[in-house]
Amino acid sequence: MNDCAPIDVWDIDTFDEELLGDLDTHAILIRKYFQILRRQRLERETSDHTMSHPMNPYAEEFIRVTEHVMLLMERRLIRAWHYTRMTDTEVDVLSRNGVILSTINTLRKRLNAQVAEGLLPQDIVELLFWDSPFQTDEFDGRSDKFWMVSHPISIKDSCVAPLLASWGGESVYFSQQCSHVKELLMSIGRPRVLEVAMPLTYSDQTYSASEAVVATYGRSLGCLCEQRVFDLYSDEPLGPEYLLAVHSEGDEAFVTMACEYPAGYAKAVHSRIDSDD
Repeated sequence: MNDCAPIDVWDIDTFDEELLGDLDTHAILIRKYFQILRRQRLERETSDHTMSHPMNPYAEEFIRVTEHVMLLMERRLIRAWHYTRMTDTEVDVLSRNGVILSTINTLRKRLNAQVAEGLLPQDIVELLFWDSPFQTDEFDGRSDKFWMVSHPISIKDSCVAPLLASWGGESVYFSQQCSHVKELLMSIGRPRVLEVAMPLTYSDQTYSASEAVVATYGRSLGCLCEQRVFDLYSDEPLGPEYLLAVHSEGDEAFVTMACEYPAGYAKAVHSRIDSDD
């Protein structure tokens, strides 16, 4: 594992000295770009929407800076989040062996393990396996990947609620129409949030990470700019050293995810200072 601590792309206090120093050299450009971007957006909102969108005069140079920061981010880890439902046995295996990628073969192994645990009957397992979207081209974008999100999300958010409610993830519950099978999947395991140190060398979302970091830096300068939340995946297995924590239903951190946990998150993403005024 990379010796550097993982970065929270939303928290400038986690940026290492090299990254922060590099951003500081571009502070004037970043501030001007975001100030003009906001001004142009406000002008569009109050216009009759017939005018063409003006170019931000700093856009080209801003993109070059973002691409430069991307090269720095390629050598770094970020803290990422995975929402799922798992049994205690699966969590134990995860803690020992780390994260595996989602494939039709790993799905079969997971289903068979539930038969061995007495949690699923064999006939239901066969139904789930052959009904899985992995059996079609529908899930080509999910195969051989482990998906995460760059920012913690409240467990009450509709984006993650289905992932927490049903065991097995979308590769299991997505195609199911039978109410009995759905209820059975919802009875297995407990909701979990995995906290992962994600090496960006294993992802194709390094530019998105750079955009998020630059936006966070802009906010630290007083600019009013949006958080850059993005999905990302690892296309390599992640050893147990990359697993920072498993937050389970009933844990304080699980309940307060994206509100009071992680510390300072709510303040970092909701406090906005408008330096234009």
